[in-house]
Amino acid sequence: MKVGIIGAGAVGSACAFALMHRRSAREIVLVDRDRRRAAAVATDMQYGTPLVSTIDIRDGSDEDLAGSDVIMITAGVNEKNGGATDRSDGEGRLRLLDLNVGIYEEIVPAIVAAAPEAVLMVVTDPPDPLADLTRHLAQHDRVFSTGTVIDSLRLRVHIARELDVSPDAVEAMVIGEHGTSEVMLWSSARVSGVPIQDVSADLDTLRRRVEHDVRYANISIIEGNNASQYGIGIASARLAEAVLRDERTVFPVASFHESYGVTMAMPTVVGREGPTSVFTPAMSSLERGQLDQSVARLRSAVSRLGMRT
Repeated sequence: MKVGIIGAGAVGSACAFALMHRRSAREIVLVDRDRRRAAAVATDMQYGTPLVSTIDIRDGSDEDLAGSDVIMITAGVNEKNGGATDRSDGEGRLRLLDLNVGIYEEIVPAIVAAAPEAVLMVVTDPPDPLADLTRHLAQHDRVFSTGTVIDSLRLRVHIARELDVSPDAVEAMVIGEHGTSEVMLWSSARVSGVPIQDVSADLDTLRRRVEHDVRYANISIIEGNNASQYGIGIASARLAEAVLRDERTVFPVASFHESYGVTMAMPTVVGREGPTSVFTPAMSSLERGQLDQSVARLRSAVSRLGMRT
C-alpha cells in the first residue's frame, strides 16, 4: 500500500506523520519542488520508524509516485501567505483559488502521468474547486477533496465541549463548501442518539457559539501557530485508509455531483476507487436553503476557472 504526498510543508508533513503513526501505508513518498525540504522531512520521520512499524518513508520525484494507490495533494499557497485569514472577508478560502490554479495545472498532469491508476485526494485550500480542476485535468473520476470531514470533526468537538461529553458520543455533520458557507446540520445532530435539542437547555446560544468557533477554527489556529495542520493531517490519513483498505466507509468528502454541477461535500462512500455512492441527508428547509447558497457560491468560484466540468 503506497501513498504519495505532493507538498512537504506544514500540511503535507502532518499528513505524512499521521500516516506513519497510524500505520496506514507500507510506503510513503514525499514530493516537493524543494527536494531538500522533502528529504529533510522524510529523514526526520525515518528516525522514528523503528518505534512505529515496518514502513518506508522517503522523498522522491514525480516518477517515484509510480504504483501509488492514493496521492494527497497539499501543495499551494496557504491561508496565511495568501491573505485568507480575515474573518470579515466573505471570500474566505476561495481567495486562494486564483493563486493555486497555476500550481495545480502544473503538478496534476505530472502526477497522472506517473501514477495513472491512483486515487487523487485534494487537500490544498480551497479544496472543492481545486478538486473540480483536478478532475478536469486528470480526466477521470477517482478524485475527491477532504471536503467537510475536518469541519464535521470540529463540530463534534465543540458540541461536546459545550455539553461536557466525549466527542465520540456526538453525531453531527457539516456539508457543502469547506469554507464559510458550510452547512451545519443541526436538525440531525444527536448525542448518543438523543436529539441535541433534547440535551441542550439553550440550543440557540450553544448553536451561535459553536457555529462561530467551527466556521473560523482555521483562522484561530493560524493566529496562534501559523498553520492549521494536525487535524487535517489525521483526517487525510483516515481517508487514505478508507481507499487503501477498500472500506466503503461513509465520510462527508467532496466529489463531483452531476445534479449540482459542482464538487461539494455530502455523505459519500469511499473505497478503492475513491468516491462512489453519495447519500442525501435529511435537512430542514433552512438547511436546504443554506446548501443551495453554498452550491451557488462554489459554482461561481469554478466558473472563474474557464473550464467545462
